[in-house]
Amino acid sequence: MVTFILSIGILILGYFLYGKFVENVFGVDDANVTPAVSMEDGVDYIPMSWPRIFLIQFLNIAGLGPIYGAIAGALWGPAAFLWIVFGCIFAGAVHDYFSGMLSIRHKGTSVSEIVGIYLGDTVKTIMRVFSVVLLVLVGVVFVMGPAGLLANITGLSKTLLIGMIIIYYLLATVLPVDKLIGKIYPIFGASLLIMAAGIGVGIIAKGYTIPELTLTNLHPKGTPFFPFLFITIACGAISGFHATQSPLMARCVRKESEGRRIFYGSMIAEGIIALIWAAAAMTFFGGTEGLAATLANGGPGVVVKEISTTLLGTIGGILAMLGVVACPITSGDTAFRSARLVIADAINLKQEKTMNRFYIAIPLFAVGVALTQIDFGIIWRYFSWSNQTLAMIVLWASATYLAKKGKNHWICSIPATFMTGVTTSYILQAPEGFKLATTLSNIVGIALALVFFGIFMSKAKKENKDVKQKYAAL
Repeated sequence: MVTFILSIGILILGYFLYGKFVENVFGVDDANVTPAVSMEDGVDYIPMSWPRIFLIQFLNIAGLGPIYGAIAGALWGPAAFLWIVFGCIFAGAVHDYFSGMLSIRHKGTSVSEIVGIYLGDTVKTIMRVFSVVLLVLVGVVFVMGPAGLLANITGLSKTLLIGMIIIYYLLATVLPVDKLIGKIYPIFGASLLIMAAGIGVGIIAKGYTIPELTLTNLHPKGTPFFPFLFITIACGAISGFHATQSPLMARCVRKESEGRRIFYGSMIAEGIIALIWAAAAMTFFGGTEGLAATLANGGPGVVVKEISTTLLGTIGGILAMLGVVACPITSGDTAFRSARLVIADAINLKQEKTMNRFYIAIPLFAVGVALTQIDFGIIWRYFSWSNQTLAMIVLWASATYLAKKGKNHWICSIPATFMTGVTTSYILQAPEGFKLATTLSNIVGIALALVFFGIFMSKAKKENKDVKQKYAAL
């Protein structure tokens, strides 16, 4: 119990202390006119209040990740709390903040274009393809997951529900951001926070014993912490998907000083959600063995249903389940919307005209529908790796930005190095990867991370020298 309460407290302190430090390093300036004001178009660039944007951003990035990922991560035991807390403060929230603020500084452009500015045209081309593929995978995951949960609740055909969700996604992808997303997202975002709080209070009030911190690996199959824990718990600690969502809201922010509340703050809120569900999962079933047995007999959807119904009663359980359904649906639709904008930015196709939006959206959804026929588990595994790889790339781009400005790049370069080791080691040994031996994979992954770090430091040193010469000449 003490570990759990302290973890939440540290996350909140992280927002006020480290979040402010990151903001100061970036250097916000409200004298800069944001693209929401200078480029308002009534479709994607629309100024909105920061509380409204916060709730939209929070719901955009939440999805199934901080719930399903945290439940799966709970198999390692309370050591998972460490990754959620410190990963969120020092990696995930920093990643989200920079992906949003750099977009604001570059006319609300998509993440692939931002990466290209700082890492070169070759990387930009790769990122354009990579981010669209990731977004379509996210959209498909967030169709199939909630459709399965709704089928379980209502008894309706899963195929029918998939069709209904896809129709909604299409509307959310092409309509102006304030017409549908801007109206319903704040409501669902607030509901998700309230429901998670209900789960957290329920665990404590009903006398469940949340385990205290131990570094012992409690995974029933003995799966090692590195790199699997850091891939499994993604959205609750760091997620590249968020970098694709931040530009959506960057096009609506009125002042740069609101960025910390919106981007850094929404990641901290997601970390709290992940902590609650991880604690509930490792506690409710009597330990990681019981959790593993439940996951094997129905997956995370059954875990969510049992916990929600028991802790909140029948009505509360239904409301919580609906929240878990609404959450991924409202991330899936913005995934497809982000994909539309990435493609539009790449081909320079203006989006004010409705037909231009449909030109991009219809082929995207055709691909998405085809992917719904693939096994959900396979899609989720590839999504998990590609998700963290995107986060790593965005962190390197952010570190490069800071180096070019002569600022403290360590806040981005250190987590970028760590995530390089994680993603490389994982794909080398994972079942969907190269299936190499664990020790060899980890050695190669760490070595490659150090090589990347060395290359970056060499370039950063040159950038720093150029900056000093520039100021000396003034």
